[in-house]
Amino acid sequence: MTIESDVSRAILREAWDEMIMALQEARDAVDVPELMPAPATDRNLAEGYRYLMGFVHSAMERAFHSDPQRPQFRNILSAINRGTIDNADAIYFYAPLDGREQYLLTGEVGDTRHWRGEQALSGVRKAPHYLIFEASSGNLAGDSGDLHELRPGMKTQTGRLDSSNIQVNSDGFFEILLAPERPAGFSGNFISTLKIVRQAHPTNSTMPPERYASYISGRQLFNDWEFEEAIHFEISQLGAEGSHPPAYSTDSAARELRRFGELVRNQMHFWNAFWTIPMGTYGERQGTIPGVAFKRNDFNLINVASGATGGGMSTNLYAGAVFELEPEEALIIENRIPLKPNYVGIQLSNLWGESIEYANQVGSLNGHQMVADPDGVIRLVVAHRDPGVPNWLDTSGHREGFIAPRWAYSETPEQAQWPVISAQKIPFEEVREHLPASTPVVTAEQRRRQIAIRQRHVRRRFRAF
Repeated sequence: MTIESDVSRAILREAWDEMIMALQEARDAVDVPELMPAPATDRNLAEGYRYLMGFVHSAMERAFHSDPQRPQFRNILSAINRGTIDNADAIYFYAPLDGREQYLLTGEVGDTRHWRGEQALSGVRKAPHYLIFEASSGNLAGDSGDLHELRPGMKTQTGRLDSSNIQVNSDGFFEILLAPERPAGFSGNFISTLKIVRQAHPTNSTMPPERYASYISGRQLFNDWEFEEAIHFEISQLGAEGSHPPAYSTDSAARELRRFGELVRNQMHFWNAFWTIPMGTYGERQGTIPGVAFKRNDFNLINVASGATGGGMSTNLYAGAVFELEPEEALIIENRIPLKPNYVGIQLSNLWGESIEYANQVGSLNGHQMVADPDGVIRLVVAHRDPGVPNWLDTSGHREGFIAPRWAYSETPEQAQWPVISAQKIPFEEVREHLPASTPVVTAEQRRRQIAIRQRHVRRRFRAF
């Protein structure tokens, strides 16, 4: 054993101990009241540990396998690490960037006519219903562990491109250039990785106005779960092809160990505080956002994605509520949509923000899966047991949980054209009385077939190879 190895051993042990301490502080967010966890029911506590391990899963990739010179796309959220009221219709992806450099993103898709506003094909393999890429500077939501990251100017979107504008070759191939500036004469798909801002950074007034992207993120949204297939795309930094990183070192390992612990702790602490304070999940308090705070069995005001609302897909309109239902109660939701969006979906989640089971149960529905009534209104039923109607959202036994409707528009419409959504709590036995007489009966066997389609799609969506 050399003196040099003794030093390395000491450095790494210290970093490891700090990581373990951070993980313990993350664990405290499951059941220490001062850290504002979900109510301490048996189920919430059990799911809280699963939720914690989801952040462990994602932090492993982010801390130890992020290389902006040789980036790879990874899932931010998935069926095995859920949170932030994740969209059950989505693949959430990201890759690290150095916004001063140029990158080429490539992919191949199935039929994309629905991206261009045409009628989607039926019964054939096709592209996801909607796709968006967003380049941003700053950290991912929650990384700081502090609600101060919600202040305007902490994060900046430098560019975006969604499926309504992505040029795709006749063979289904597409490529996107990411760079600080569009090259002269370039007419292909482009996303800027630089934005010049006017306002000073809220915590660093000496920061120059140039904001360079630190990551590219986005979503693939699925509508027809039986036939839409995930896109597998790649990204490379131009000029870095064939290069390799330096040999792994003690300093690198120590830094990444600490980063791993910090990410897990900060995400746990941030989202607990976010649901409790600005979103007022357990009642209004100082810092709760008027109008945006969640109501019980009714919806807040529809709002656009912003830093103040924890980020989100920049083309979405969002609403939210907390359902609170006893065993023999149900919630009737009515959604009126005057202007057809690129995408519409509604998801349930537990009070940690984990989406309620969407493969083996019906914890979500989208525009393809919902059935609109003859008057054009989409009526949904949130209940603990199956009411035998098409638009049932299964609480999976949770007495309380989040409801998250989303409507995506490539261009945000005038507010007068925004959707209108409302909810009413009723006795479960009166469900049929609040629905049109034409509402069909869904049998137990039909429900099993519906869930079988969901199971197969989720297996395909998140397959490893």
